[in-house]
Amino acid sequence: MKKKLFFTAVVLSVFFSVHPAEPQIQAFVAQNPSETPTPSAPACDLVTGTPAVTFTTDNGKTLTPTEERLTGIGYTFGLTALRQANTLLAVHNATLIRSTDAGCSWAEIADFNDEGDYFPLKLEASVGDRAYGWGDNRRYLVRIDGTEVTYLKSPVDSIVGIGIDPANGDHLRVGGETGIWDSTDAGATWTRIAGLPVPNVNLILYRVAFDPTNLDHILVGTAQTGAFFTTNGGQTWKSSKGLGSGKDTKINAFEFAFSPVRGKVVWAMGLNLAESDANQPSDGRHIYYSKNGGKSFKPVIDRTDEVTIRNQPVMKAHPTDPNVLYFVFGTYFQGYGTDLFRFDIKSKKLDKTHNDYNDIDSIEFSRTDPSIMYLGLEVEQVQ
Repeated sequence: MKKKLFFTAVVLSVFFSVHPAEPQIQAFVAQNPSETPTPSAPACDLVTGTPAVTFTTDNGKTLTPTEERLTGIGYTFGLTALRQANTLLAVHNATLIRSTDAGCSWAEIADFNDEGDYFPLKLEASVGDRAYGWGDNRRYLVRIDGTEVTYLKSPVDSIVGIGIDPANGDHLRVGGETGIWDSTDAGATWTRIAGLPVPNVNLILYRVAFDPTNLDHILVGTAQTGAFFTTNGGQTWKSSKGLGSGKDTKINAFEFAFSPVRGKVVWAMGLNLAESDANQPSDGRHIYYSKNGGKSFKPVIDRTDEVTIRNQPVMKAHPTDPNVLYFVFGTYFQGYGTDLFRFDIKSKKLDKTHNDYNDIDSIEFSRTDPSIMYLGLEVEQVQ
């Protein structure tokens, strides 16, 4: 893991406008008509039980303080809002924590320190109070039901993506070096349903991303060969267009973010190696936009002196507005802190707020009020 300095004060700058909540709440709940929790904002002005998660109601302009300080070296890659009302899960380093009051207070429910091949988990919500946790580029996989953790056997050595059926908590898929795998018994057994778009011997795989509204719609990001998409669960794959300017342009497709309300809207982060080798001002780093499910992309944000785009950044699509993407750049170096960006494709407006945390490792939204954004925090303190 990286070694970094730690800076504790939260310095906030720049601005974001707060978006009207009521129509967004209605749209968000409509995604899961069988699960309609009572809308509830966090009823607190201080987060207790963990220093690793905070929340904001103004797109990052102000962050709710935490009672404890982040110290040492710590990562919070896993953060998810469950479909059970006001319930969230997070993983900070090897500790799984849970909140049942919309993120105001947190309690430990599991410790993964003694588990082999452990790496700080990412989390994906399922139905009710169920979630799945997975180690990025690891074989680590768990199912979480309430406060009970079940360890699962991964069908691949390196998981690079997971998809959860929103209507069936027992149905999930994972992507890895041997293809796409499907489980209909909550991860107890697996069936390989598809291979990958490029022969494995030639493939460096960065990400497999599943459309949250349709698990048969999948994007794969690779080294040099760009991105591929399928709409039939991987039975056939096609190359995504628009990531490079020429047929032989080499592209690293690092990350994707699907809109949860419009599956045809997909965001991607990629590195154009020809532009990078030519020392273009962008260094070849772009965030791309697709409105046709990944068939074709166009660059919409370039790396500049004011906008740093790193490989595989944290990216999160807005839960109700398919025009909006959030992404992050943070570093301990020289006490820089973290930039949280908000981009609106419709207005072409890119806004930024800044805080003094070393980084933001994960972004999540309230399931009943998308104006409430939760942030998983990072600290890398060098003595």
